[in-house]
Amino acid sequence: MRLQAKLKREWRFLKGLTRTLKRVKSIAPDSDNLICDDLEAAVDTWRNNPAITFEGKTITYAELDAIANRYAHWAKGQGITRGQTVALFMPNRIEYLAIWYGLSKVGVATALINNQLTGAALAHCLNISQALHCIVDPETSPCFEDVKEQLGRHIQQWVLGPVHGDQRDLVNALKSCSQLRPDRLTARDGLVAKDTALYIFTSGTTGLPKAARITHMRAQLYMRGFAGSTDSRSTDRIYVTLPLYHATGGLCAMGAGLLNGGSIVLRKKFSATHFWSDVVTENCTMFVYIGELCRYLANQPENEFERAHKLRLIFGNGLRPDVWDDMLDRFKVGGVLEFYGATEGNVSLFNFDGRRGAIGRVPGYLKKKFNIRIVKFDVETETPVRGPNGCCVEVKPGEIGECIGHIASDARSNFTGYADKAATEKKVLHDVFDKGDAWFRTGDLMRQDSDGYIYFVDRIGDTFRWKGENVATSEVSERLAGFPGVKEINVYGVPVGDLDGKAGMASLVVGPEFEIENLAEYVDREMPAYARPVFVRLQPEIETTGTFKYRKIDLVKEGFDPAVIKDPLYFREPGKGYVKITKAAHAKILAGGFKL
Repeated sequence: MRLQAKLKREWRFLKGLTRTLKRVKSIAPDSDNLICDDLEAAVDTWRNNPAITFEGKTITYAELDAIANRYAHWAKGQGITRGQTVALFMPNRIEYLAIWYGLSKVGVATALINNQLTGAALAHCLNISQALHCIVDPETSPCFEDVKEQLGRHIQQWVLGPVHGDQRDLVNALKSCSQLRPDRLTARDGLVAKDTALYIFTSGTTGLPKAARITHMRAQLYMRGFAGSTDSRSTDRIYVTLPLYHATGGLCAMGAGLLNGGSIVLRKKFSATHFWSDVVTENCTMFVYIGELCRYLANQPENEFERAHKLRLIFGNGLRPDVWDDMLDRFKVGGVLEFYGATEGNVSLFNFDGRRGAIGRVPGYLKKKFNIRIVKFDVETETPVRGPNGCCVEVKPGEIGECIGHIASDARSNFTGYADKAATEKKVLHDVFDKGDAWFRTGDLMRQDSDGYIYFVDRIGDTFRWKGENVATSEVSERLAGFPGVKEINVYGVPVGDLDGKAGMASLVVGPEFEIENLAEYVDREMPAYARPVFVRLQPEIETTGTFKYRKIDLVKEGFDPAVIKDPLYFREPGKGYVKITKAAHAKILAGGFKL
């Protein structure tokens, strides 16, 4: 890289980093400045600016605050006291942020429940939230009714819509509540930033969701951090289709918009078909993504609006390198701000200078200023490698290891964990580099290059061993994405009889141009032998969580058994390429009749 280009890169990186750190500098665990104070300050500055637009309706900052104040007084009127929790179980709505914002004004925490949950998973989240009240709308109320018998205690249901039975009418109850702010001194005197503001649940890709405790301090880090990192302005309009029950849409995007006087264009859900026309019509200047949303856009045929937009920045996480190219080169968005962060964790990374494929950067000269390290990792035992002295071992540039974050008492290094103390302790690694130190385990494998750029490799548990080698599912997915007709890919490992390790299996969503006959030749050319999928499954669609993460647990359980799976199934028969799996072939595979 030429000197001039290097200097330009460093300037962009340092400018973004400084801007972000400046916004979060004053956040402290014992501060009496809470997330609701940040939002109230924004309201006082931009009272008449449009705050949120949803389904044809727009509310100003002042109107947003008035709605929030009604919920604060409602909670007081119901005798809900500081430290208690109210569950919020609704899809994206114009009132969504106002509800938890209002409750936080009187010290009440809000458990943000995934509105797509039903049955046992929904009952589990409601039970661990410890809430005695739950706010629903006509869409989610039937799902709540279905699990009432599975709840460990009575939870009063409040409906933003028609009611029946023992349901309470929230619309009517709010009419008698004041729009004025509750007195700050009496409402939240003694509350500090390390107190709980929200519970946000993990996505449940591998089991039941866990409730991550989000303190006011952590919510401030999200919201202020993105107000700084995105360099958003009061003229920006941010397009949000992600669910507000999760941190990326509900805190990061909202902070980028509302703490700088901008406007949120909120949608109930993502639509690849209507995306570009909507972005153009609404004059949006930013878009918050999860990587798979961008892949859905890249899979769409060319659209007359796809380069008629004013998007100066898209920000989010999980953007794959091939789709990154599409966003910049095909769709001509102004820039990409990729970031990394776990909802409950203390590791945050930003790719300020736009290196394609990287999730962030820690240059050598600033290493001591970051709480992040990457340590050697044993895929088989799923634990970090310890050296002769009993301490963990840092990887060298280019090597893969687990990313960990040093736990300390300051805001940026603090780890609050989950509502479940046992689950919290499982995420903490002790005696890592010094006796008595503690580090947060991200559960993610990463590698860092010689310039300090960090790249996501895989989730621990997704990476598997085959033929004595570690197979990173993300890297196999990236290669398969280049094969004609492949639209979506979910790669995982499956056990095969008594063989050691797990064989690679790829579940694909494909278009009409996909030809299984040519796949073997392609993977032979593009991948080492141990990484080539042994099994292929063609699905009409891939099941995702509410935050668009692929679910693998059921796919792994079903394996490659044609008696269980009705989708087309193939395996790599030596010398023949990919052939259909019959019941006879399945039995022969398990018996060791093929050299896999």
